[in-house]
Amino acid sequence: MSFAAVLLAIAILLSGGRPRTMACDRPGVVSPVRVLARADDPMAVASSLDVFAACLSSGMPVAGAARATAPFAPKAVADVLGRAADLLALGADPALAWPSPGVTGGDHVEALCRLARRSASSGTALAQAVSELADQSRLDVADSARAAAERASVLIAGPLGVCYLPAFVCLGIVPVVVGLAGDVWQSGAW
Repeated sequence: MSFAAVLLAIAILLSGGRPRTMACDRPGVVSPVRVLARADDPMAVASSLDVFAACLSSGMPVAGAARATAPFAPKAVADVLGRAADLLALGADPALAWPSPGVTGGDHVEALCRLARRSASSGTALAQAVSELADQSRLDVADSARAAAERASVLIAGPLGVCYLPAFVCLGIVPVVVGLAGDVWQSGAW
């Protein structure tokens, strides 16, 4: 028996002898490991909006695209997409399926709902608008990262100034002033 077979047998004995699987939402169906959006990922909203736009661009109905996107989206987006997918699949009015402003969380989620309601009432294409919303979400994340970096540079400059300013005064200005004062004192102009 090879070394790998011995290690496999030990692993099976330690695990209890039965394979472990992740169950899907439906009983009896085993799904592959799903990569869920992390709550602290700033690009998660933009990524889920890109997936939603790609599903719509491929020809999926809005309810199917929302259902396909919801498991991988952040919680606020997933809640809205899941609710809309369920209501649209039941035949509800799109104005009812997409929550009105103030009900959802976040500016981009409210913008998505507004775009979906407008698209349902006017017949405009939703995929392009959602793709532009994803681009705007990425720009907002980049702007907030840039602002945080600028705040950090300002906060770092304070302690550096506190450290280097006394050294500059002691090593740069004080010797010059003392030297000039000595020259003035010796010349008798004082």
